[in-house]
Amino acid sequence: MNARLGFFFIIFSSYVIAYPVIQEKQYEVIIVPTFLVTIFLILLGVILWLFIREQRTQQQRPGPRDIAPVPPSRDLSWEAAGHGGNVALPLKETSVENFLGATPALAKLQVPREQLSEVLEQICNGSYGPILRANMNTGDASKPKSVILKALKEPAGLHEVQDFLGRIQFHQYLGKHKNLVQLEGCCTEQLPLYMVLEDVAHGDLLNFLWTCRRDVMTMDGLLYDLTEKQVYHIGKQVLLALEFLQDKHLFHGDVAARNILIQSDLTAKLCGLGLAYEVYTRGAISSTQTIPLKWLAPERLLLKPAGIRADVWSFGILLYEMVTLGAPPYPEVPPASILQHLQKRKIMKRPSSCTRTMYGIMKSCWCWREAGRPSPRELRLRLEVAIKTADDKAVLQVPELVVPELYAAVAGIRVESLFYNYSML
Repeated sequence: MNARLGFFFIIFSSYVIAYPVIQEKQYEVIIVPTFLVTIFLILLGVILWLFIREQRTQQQRPGPRDIAPVPPSRDLSWEAAGHGGNVALPLKETSVENFLGATPALAKLQVPREQLSEVLEQICNGSYGPILRANMNTGDASKPKSVILKALKEPAGLHEVQDFLGRIQFHQYLGKHKNLVQLEGCCTEQLPLYMVLEDVAHGDLLNFLWTCRRDVMTMDGLLYDLTEKQVYHIGKQVLLALEFLQDKHLFHGDVAARNILIQSDLTAKLCGLGLAYEVYTRGAISSTQTIPLKWLAPERLLLKPAGIRADVWSFGILLYEMVTLGAPPYPEVPPASILQHLQKRKIMKRPSSCTRTMYGIMKSCWCWREAGRPSPRELRLRLEVAIKTADDKAVLQVPELVVPELYAAVAGIRVESLFYNYSML
């Protein structure tokens, strides 16, 4: 726009300079420049009017936003949710039916509500609603199956319904894997809406590790004596789950003992797949998700794009958790100072209960550069070699019992998230 003004000013100046001064006819000296000035002012007014109109048009256009809007869940009708916002309207059954009409695949997952005979207990309140334990009839009245019901709270916005159904579809997309918490089905034909998940009754690995500190041999059929070989055994299963996610171009985002459920035969099941769902729908983890800092790789702390090798860093922290029977990482470093600590290239020292072989594996996970860390498959192969010579006799022992509130303060984590972490499924 400034270039246009300069152009017309040069034209006007050339006319004024080139125009001869006629002394004989003074009226020509007055009229002709006045005519030229009038034309120039008219052109200038038109240019200024065009400039102002263009500025107003640009102001009315939506500018770039700091956070990208939430994209639709795959195969769900985004238009049904209005403009994509969280419409604060009471949820009606017709709304749910509309969503189900757009996702016929969910019909195959429906569990008849009469099969859910009774709610045994409420485990916790998740981000979408209560997390419940219930019995599901299997056809044999003497053998009901314990399941977890993740309920959608009411009243819910249409966007919340869509996202809830999207998470069910995400589990369907993942399919079956023995080291991931399995989807048993859903109840979404009428209110209330439920995601039905398998129940791993012995709970999360972190609480299992804390129980191992007590003087107990077995309880509820679960052996509470952990050896170095069993640490490798559990670690290998977690890596198999990470390999599975990597094959689907996903990563977990929060690998930690609190996000692993344990069965009586020490089968490990990775849960807490909420961040993997974000990667599936957005291609990245949103800035609104808060993960305990001490488990995060440097690139995550620096808010850089991350991938599966960030999970490998966290896996090294998981090995530390297991070999110390649930100690918080970096106990001498305040959570808010962890990035500065890592920027000095400092890592955790070898615990007294940790062999040099295991510590070498940990250190390979804690390479500052992503490219310097092994892939989940490479790491699993290293564990398979180490397990052949690992000690299967000496039981890991830590005399101090854990106070959850103190642990939470040192680890930089909420106390409520330490028990049965089904809330981020």
